[in-house]
Formats: sequence, C-alpha cells, structure tokens
Amino acid sequence: MPDYTYLIVGGGMTAAAALEGIGESDAAETIGLIAAETQRPYNRPPLSKGLWKGKPLESIWRKIDDRRVTLHLGRAARQLDIAKQRVTDDQGTTYGYQKLLLATGGSPRRLMFGGEEILYYRTFGDYQRLREWADADQHFAVIGGGFIGSEVAAALAASGKRVTMVFPEAGIGGRIFPRDLSDFVNDYYRQKQVEVISETMISGLEVRSGKRVLKLRDAHDQGERELTVDRVVAGIGIRPNVELAQQAGLEVKNGIVVDRSLRTSQADIYAAGDVANFYNPLLDQQMRVEHEDNANTMGRMAGQAMAGQHVNYDHLPFFYSDLFDLGYEAVGETDSRLDIVADWQDQFKKGVIYYLRERRVRGVLLWNVWEQVDAARKLIAEPGPFDANALKGRLPV
Repeated sequence: MPDYTYLIVGGGMTAAAALEGIGESDAAETIGLIAAETQRPYNRPPLSKGLWKGKPLESIWRKIDDRRVTLHLGRAARQLDIAKQRVTDDQGTTYGYQKLLLATGGSPRRLMFGGEEILYYRTFGDYQRLREWADADQHFAVIGGGFIGSEVAAALAASGKRVTMVFPEAGIGGRIFPRDLSDFVNDYYRQKQVEVISETMISGLEVRSGKRVLKLRDAHDQGERELTVDRVVAGIGIRPNVELAQQAGLEVKNGIVVDRSLRTSQADIYAAGDVANFYNPLLDQQMRVEHEDNANTMGRMAGQAMAGQHVNYDHLPFFYSDLFDLGYEAVGETDSRLDIVADWQDQFKKGVIYYLRERRVRGVLLWNVWEQVDAARKLIAEPGPFDANALKGRLPV
C-alpha cells in the first residue's frame, strides 16, 4: 500500500498550488496525488481563453517536482476511511496518509437528454475534442450565457465558426451584469456574428442525418421550434464533488465546509478550491468560489497548513473574463439582483459597477479597468454608507 505524509485527492490548479505550499514548508516528506484525469496538473482558464488566441499549449502545464510527488493519474478516489487514514481508488488501490487534502473540484451540470452529443466544456480533454470538432464542423450551438458559455462562444466565433448561443436569462452574463450592460453584450456578440437566442430553454435533442437538432422552448409564450447545428457545447455550471466527503461523514453544505485554517470537520483532513465552503470575514458570509484566484490562493495556503504553518484564509477572491475585445475583473458579491451603481467613463466600454446591499458595497465589477482589484477589496471592507454620489470616481477608470 502506498503510504504518504501528504495525500492530495484531485489534480487541478488547487492541487498544484497545494504542492507549492507544502514544498515551502516541508521539503523532506513524501507526497501522493490521485487524479481522475490522465493529464498532469494544468491551468484551466486558457482552455476557453488563451489557447484560442495562439497561446502555446505547453504554457498551460503546472511545474511540479516529480522527485517529491508520486502521481496516480486516471484514478478516481472512491472511499475514505478516516479511522485508518486510508483512501481507496476505483481500481482497488489503497493509499495511506497522515494529512489529506480534498481538492476534488466540481463536475459539469448536465441536461436530462443528449448524452454524449453535448460537450460539457471543462477539461483539457474537452478542449482537444472541441478543437477536433472545430477543424471539421462549422455551426455550433453553445448552451449557456454565463462564464464558460460566453467565453467558448467568443472563442469559436473568433475562429471563424458560426455560433448560436441559447440560454434562459435575458442577456449574456445576466446573473452578474446589470440589465443594460447585459443587453449591450447581447448586441456586441451579434455584431461579432454570434446569433443570440435569449430567454429560451432547451427541451430536447435529436440526431438527424448527422446533424444535431435542438428543441427550443420560448420562456414567455412556450412556443417550440427547432435549431439544427453541427455540434453542441454546454456551459451551465458545475456541482461540487462532495461524494467522498459525504461517504466519510464530513460536514457538507454547498461544498465541503472548512474553517479559517482550511480544515474540514475532521482533524488532518483539509479541503480547498471549487469544492470548499469557507467563511469570508470581509463579506461576513460563507462562500464557495469556482475561479482561478481562489484555487491558487486557497490551494497554496492549504498546503502550508498541512505542513504545519498557521494560516487564516481571509482572502476575497477575484475572477476575470475576456469577451472578444472586452474584458473585466470582478471581486466580491457580484449579483445583478443587488442595488447597482454604475460609474462609466465611456458607457459600456470602460467603467466600474458597484453592487450594494443596505448601502454597503458588496462587490465591484471592473469593466475594461485594470489593476484596481486591491482597491476594490478595500472599498468592500469599508462600512459605508454609500450612495451614487459617494461612489462617483471612487475607483479610477
């Protein structure tokens, strides 16, 4: 039985960052890593961003020290025995540990139909498959108008493909962007030759004569029509992979619950990344964040904590996206249902969006504004009260 001082379940960015954190504090002990994917740890954001703009493929791989880390790839952890400090994978191999990190991430949410005809975009394997499709096919349906859907649609359209987006919200990014900005993004995508079908549900999929036929149902009049395309890609969110934690009896609530030191409800077991539910003192609430900054920062601190350092994960993560020639960074609670104050230098082209609850800033969206994330965090930490006048020009644009 392989026996490690540190065992990591998961092979994504969080796991790679944890290896760095352990290495900073403990250079002598043994480390094992179990990952369901067959690839070594890699950066995920370029799969829907940089690789479609010419970024070299070799740039995505994370640097890890093979002399210290034993990789067990293509294996899914199935059982966690807390009493014996053992993890068993889907091939029956059992691994011992002294400290365990659950960096199990999330799995794409799936529709009730379509099966393998729908590519739920998330992994390096998905990127390879979509590249093969793009070499052979022309018309793509992208289901979902959120983070992944908007990026994949932009990547395909910029590659000369015909793209049709379908989503239930009124506008692209509608859960984050205020309505007027979301409407602008809809029009912007249309100018880029993307067909945008909003406020529409997908109710079925059939294959006819080598084409994929989607059944669309309008959210208002419930009328149904069909959309025929070559291929279908979806980005409709993920669900945290908590099955291993649940089986072992760890506390689970919208992810694996961790304390400020990133420990789970069981000593010597930690969790980090997409799967971790943590308390953020700046917002005074529990959170689960599915973005790069959180994966890297939390993963590294989890590794440090496992190796004996005292850590407090008080970090408020930010996220970012590129939409053709537009881009943004955002931090905090960016929910379009909150009170919105917009401070535009050039409307819909450059400005700052503030999200308020009870006259306190809860989140900030920096639209084509850069290097202001730290200033935004400081603003979120202030008690207020704030109104539109007080926020005018508060962050430079």
